[in-house]
Amino acid sequence: MPTVNGPDFLALQVRDVERAAAFYERHLGLKRAPASPPGVVVFATEPVAFAIREPLPGTDLDAGPAGLGVALWMGADDAQALHDELAANRVQIVAEPFDGPFGRTFTLRDLDGFAVTIHDAGR
Repeated sequence: MPTVNGPDFLALQVRDVERAAAFYERHLGLKRAPASPPGVVVFATEPVAFAIREPLPGTDLDAGPAGLGVALWMGADDAQALHDELAANRVQIVAEPFDGPFGRTFTLRDLDGFAVTIHDAGR
């Protein structure tokens, strides 16, 4: 029987791809991959590729809260320092830093309303 190995690509559907890409580049330091399909910006992240894209046909981004029920976590080398920099740049922080099983952890909200949790365990 064929099996699934787990997630190997993650994309958020956003209202303005270039604006969202600039947010992730400026505030989280993500770098664009060498190539992306039309309407998509793929970042050079590991082990799972992360991208932002234009909404798929029939997707209404205003129909409800962005990403309701989805937990998006990203690893960082220093979560506290990143938090402090983001807060100084007025990025919305929805959960202040705390120490937990995944290291120093906090959650921000991106320009489209997605909650993104940053942690530094194993980094």
